[in-house]
Amino acid sequence: MADSITITDDRTGKTVTVPIEGGVFSSAALRELDPSLFMYDPAYLSTASCASAITYLDGDNGILRYRGYPIEQLAESSSYLEVAYLLLNGELPTTAEKAEWEFNVTRHTMIHENMRKRFVDGFHYDAHPMGMFISATAALGTFYEEAKDIFDKDTFDKQVLRLVAKVPTIAAMCYRFSQGLPFVMPNNSLSYGENFLNMMFKIGDDYKVNPVLARAMDILFILHADHEQNCGTTTMRVVSSANSDPYTATAAAAAALYGPLHGGANEAVVRMLAEIGDVKNVPAFIESVKA
Repeated sequence: MADSITITDDRTGKTVTVPIEGGVFSSAALRELDPSLFMYDPAYLSTASCASAITYLDGDNGILRYRGYPIEQLAESSSYLEVAYLLLNGELPTTAEKAEWEFNVTRHTMIHENMRKRFVDGFHYDAHPMGMFISATAALGTFYEEAKDIFDKDTFDKQVLRLVAKVPTIAAMCYRFSQGLPFVMPNNSLSYGENFLNMMFKIGDDYKVNPVLARAMDILFILHADHEQNCGTTTMRVVSSANSDPYTATAAAAAALYGPLHGGANEAVVRMLAEIGDVKNVPAFIESVKA
């Protein structure tokens, strides 16, 4: 066969030929040679643990597709909630499906009052927002006992809907706590991105979300919606494999994201930009890095 690889066990002379599909071949071929053989691949540098029907990523050539749609097309023509629907269901929503999906999301943006009064407010005043977010997301599952029934599709889908709706509320609440600011309730008349920015930064009744920033936020959400099997994705899959509820698995993924080698790198970039301060300081900063 043309696209194949042949492996020979020099100890026994036994040979197996394995087909190559999409740049990968099954490691089960080793078991055919000798059932006691295992692959040793620290950090999965040469091992794929699953095949994705959601995302295609070719970093070398700058290609990213969700369910076959180029990311450029989605970023230009779709909202984040449309893309979330696409990832969950395999196709972009029709007009009717979009209206129903957006209605359901906006009607689940609230969180239980005890989440704030008895949980988030109990953190130390200088607690890191990500630490708070991880804890609050895990705690969210305790408000929905049925979430443990992960094998009932309707129940599972309801938890996914709740997570899509409530995660921005939790994130904004944790951020404002860290800034000593009062909690801002979700505003269901706003879009997903507008609502998040409003909950994050509203000061006084005159605050209006800049539409340019709202659209930029939406595009950022789209770009980060799925990025292959990174550390956070792997963590969620591992925790989910134990039949944990979606809230626990999401909190675990967020814990991985918190690490400085994963999402924590973004925080370091923000600090670097704050250190630079102004565009005119960029050349000097670059020279200092080179020195």
